[in-house]
Amino acid sequence: MPKPVKSSRPAKPPRSATLSHYDAGGQPHMVDVSAKLATRRTASASAFVELSGVVLAALPSNPKGDLLQVARIAGIQAAKRTSELIPLCHPLPLTHVEVQAQVAAGGIRIAASAATTGPTGVEMEALTAAAVAALTVYDMTKALDKSIVIRDLRLDSKTGGKSGDYTRRPVK
Repeated sequence: MPKPVKSSRPAKPPRSATLSHYDAGGQPHMVDVSAKLATRRTASASAFVELSGVVLAALPSNPKGDLLQVARIAGIQAAKRTSELIPLCHPLPLTHVEVQAQVAAGGIRIAASAATTGPTGVEMEALTAAAVAALTVYDMTKALDKSIVIRDLRLDSKTGGKSGDYTRRPVK
Protein backbone atom coordinates (compact mmCIF):
# COMPACT_ATOMS: atom_id res chain seq x y z
CA MET A 1 0.00 0.00 0.00
CA PRO A 2 1.50 3.38 -0.96
CA LYS A 3 2.29 5.86 1.77
CA PRO A 4 0.14 8.99 1.88
CA VAL A 5 1.83 12.03 0.41
CA LYS A 6 2.24 14.88 2.87
CA SER A 7 1.78 18.40 1.63
CA SER A 8 4.76 20.69 2.12
CA ARG A 9 2.33 23.51 2.94
CA PRO A 10 0.76 23.52 6.41
CA ALA A 11 -3.00 23.18 6.63
CA LYS A 12 -4.86 26.49 6.80
CA PRO A 13 -6.16 27.35 10.25
CA PRO A 14 -9.93 27.57 10.56
CA ARG A 15 -11.15 31.03 9.58
CA SER A 16 -12.49 32.81 12.58
CA ALA A 17 -12.95 36.42 13.56
CA THR A 18 -11.16 35.62 16.83
CA LEU A 19 -7.95 34.48 15.12
CA SER A 20 -6.86 37.89 13.88
CA HIS A 21 -3.22 36.94 13.29
CA TYR A 22 -4.17 35.18 10.03
CA ASP A 23 -4.97 36.95 6.77
CA ALA A 24 -7.77 35.97 4.36
CA GLY A 25 -5.43 33.41 2.75
CA GLY A 26 -4.64 31.71 6.06
CA GLN A 27 -1.14 33.16 6.32
CA PRO A 28 0.13 34.61 9.61
CA HIS A 29 0.46 38.39 9.65
CA MET A 30 0.84 41.26 12.05
CA VAL A 31 -2.55 42.85 12.72
CA ASP A 32 -2.93 46.45 11.55
CA VAL A 33 -3.91 48.43 14.66
CA SER A 34 -3.49 51.88 13.10
CA ALA A 35 -7.26 52.52 13.07
CA LYS A 36 -7.71 51.61 16.74
CA LEU A 37 -7.98 54.29 19.39
CA ALA A 38 -5.16 54.64 21.87
CA THR A 39 -6.74 53.85 25.24
CA ARG A 40 -5.43 52.78 28.63
CA ARG A 41 -4.88 49.03 28.71
CA THR A 42 -3.62 46.84 31.53
CA ALA A 43 -2.97 43.15 32.07
CA SER A 44 -1.81 40.92 34.90
CA ALA A 45 -0.37 37.43 34.68
CA SER A 46 1.14 34.90 37.04
CA ALA A 47 3.21 31.74 37.22
CA PHE A 48 4.40 29.36 39.90
CA VAL A 49 7.86 27.80 40.20
CA GLU A 50 7.66 24.55 42.15
CA LEU A 51 10.79 24.02 44.25
CA SER A 52 11.85 21.31 46.66
CA GLY A 53 12.29 22.04 50.35
CA VAL A 54 16.07 21.76 49.90
CA VAL A 55 16.06 24.52 47.27
CA LEU A 56 13.73 26.75 49.29
CA ALA A 57 15.97 26.36 52.35
CA ALA A 58 19.03 27.34 50.28
CA LEU A 59 17.52 30.55 48.84
CA PRO A 60 18.94 32.94 51.45
CA SER A 61 22.49 31.75 50.72
CA ASN A 62 22.29 31.61 46.91
CA PRO A 63 25.77 32.53 45.63
CA LYS A 64 24.23 33.99 42.47
CA GLY A 65 22.55 36.75 44.48
CA ASP A 66 19.07 37.71 45.66
CA LEU A 67 16.95 35.40 43.54
CA LEU A 68 13.68 37.29 44.07
CA GLN A 69 15.14 40.65 43.03
CA VAL A 70 16.96 39.23 40.01
CA ALA A 71 13.72 37.49 38.87
CA ARG A 72 11.81 40.77 39.25
CA ILE A 73 14.30 42.72 37.15
CA ALA A 74 14.43 39.96 34.51
CA GLY A 75 10.64 40.02 34.23
CA ILE A 76 10.54 43.79 33.84
CA GLN A 77 13.24 43.68 31.19
CA ALA A 78 11.42 40.89 29.33
CA ALA A 79 8.12 42.81 29.25
CA LYS A 80 9.91 45.69 27.52
CA ARG A 81 11.28 43.29 24.86
CA THR A 82 8.18 41.22 24.18
CA SER A 83 7.85 42.31 20.55
CA GLU A 84 11.40 41.06 19.92
CA LEU A 85 10.50 37.61 21.29
CA ILE A 86 6.96 37.05 19.97
CA PRO A 87 7.02 37.49 16.19
CA LEU A 88 3.59 39.10 15.63
CA CYS A 89 3.47 41.31 18.74
CA HIS A 90 3.46 45.06 18.31
CA PRO A 91 6.16 47.10 20.04
CA LEU A 92 4.36 49.06 22.74
CA PRO A 93 5.31 52.09 24.80
CA LEU A 94 4.81 50.57 28.23
CA THR A 95 3.83 53.05 30.90
CA HIS A 96 4.26 50.63 33.78
CA VAL A 97 5.56 47.13 34.49
CA GLU A 98 5.62 45.49 37.89
CA VAL A 99 6.83 42.03 38.82
CA GLN A 100 6.60 40.45 42.25
CA ALA A 101 8.34 37.23 43.24
CA GLN A 102 7.45 35.79 46.63
CA VAL A 103 8.34 32.62 48.46
CA ALA A 104 5.20 30.53 48.96
CA ALA A 105 4.45 27.01 50.13
CA GLY A 106 6.27 24.73 47.70
CA GLY A 107 7.97 27.38 45.60
CA ILE A 108 7.99 30.91 44.25
CA ARG A 109 4.84 32.73 43.15
CA ILE A 110 5.34 35.23 40.34
CA ALA A 111 2.87 38.05 39.65
CA ALA A 112 3.36 40.51 36.80
CA SER A 113 1.41 43.46 35.48
CA ALA A 114 1.84 45.81 32.55
CA ALA A 115 0.11 48.98 31.35
CA THR A 116 0.12 51.18 28.29
CA THR A 117 -1.90 53.82 26.54
CA GLY A 118 -2.00 52.46 23.05
CA PRO A 119 -3.97 50.80 20.26
CA THR A 120 -3.50 47.20 21.43
CA GLY A 121 -3.37 45.29 24.70
CA VAL A 122 -0.49 44.30 26.97
CA GLU A 123 -1.46 40.70 27.76
CA MET A 124 1.65 39.33 26.06
CA GLU A 125 3.89 41.73 27.95
CA ALA A 126 2.46 40.63 31.31
CA LEU A 127 2.70 36.94 30.33
CA THR A 128 6.27 37.37 29.07
CA ALA A 129 7.27 39.12 32.30
CA ALA A 130 5.85 36.27 34.41
CA ALA A 131 7.41 33.59 32.20
CA VAL A 132 10.90 35.11 32.16
CA ALA A 133 10.82 35.80 35.90
CA ALA A 134 9.95 32.11 36.41
CA LEU A 135 12.73 31.01 34.05
CA THR A 136 15.15 33.20 35.99
CA VAL A 137 14.19 31.43 39.22
CA TYR A 138 14.88 28.14 37.44
CA ASP A 139 18.24 29.39 36.15
CA MET A 140 19.34 30.58 39.59
CA THR A 141 18.38 27.33 41.37
CA LYS A 142 19.02 24.60 38.79
CA ALA A 143 22.41 23.75 40.29
CA LEU A 144 20.60 22.44 43.38
CA ASP A 145 17.79 20.53 41.67
CA LYS A 146 16.95 19.72 38.05
CA SER A 147 13.36 18.65 38.82
CA ILE A 148 12.05 22.22 39.16
CA VAL A 149 8.65 22.71 37.52
CA ILE A 150 7.25 25.95 36.14
CA ARG A 151 3.48 25.75 36.10
CA ASP A 152 0.29 27.74 35.90
CA LEU A 153 1.51 30.50 33.59
CA ARG A 154 -1.71 32.39 32.91
CA LEU A 155 -3.42 35.65 32.19
CA ASP A 156 -5.24 36.74 35.34
CA SER A 157 -6.91 39.90 34.07
CA LYS A 158 -6.94 42.56 31.39
CA THR A 159 -8.66 45.89 30.95
CA GLY A 160 -9.36 48.12 27.98
CA GLY A 161 -9.70 47.59 24.29
CA LYS A 162 -12.51 46.42 22.02
CA SER A 163 -12.79 43.00 23.68
CA GLY A 164 -13.39 44.64 27.06
CA ASP A 165 -12.30 43.62 30.52
CA TYR A 166 -11.47 40.06 31.60
CA THR A 167 -10.85 38.53 35.01
CA ARG A 168 -9.99 34.87 35.47
CA ARG A 169 -12.49 33.05 37.61
CA PRO A 170 -11.04 31.43 40.71
CA VAL A 171 -10.44 27.69 40.43
CA LYS A 172 -12.80 25.76 42.68
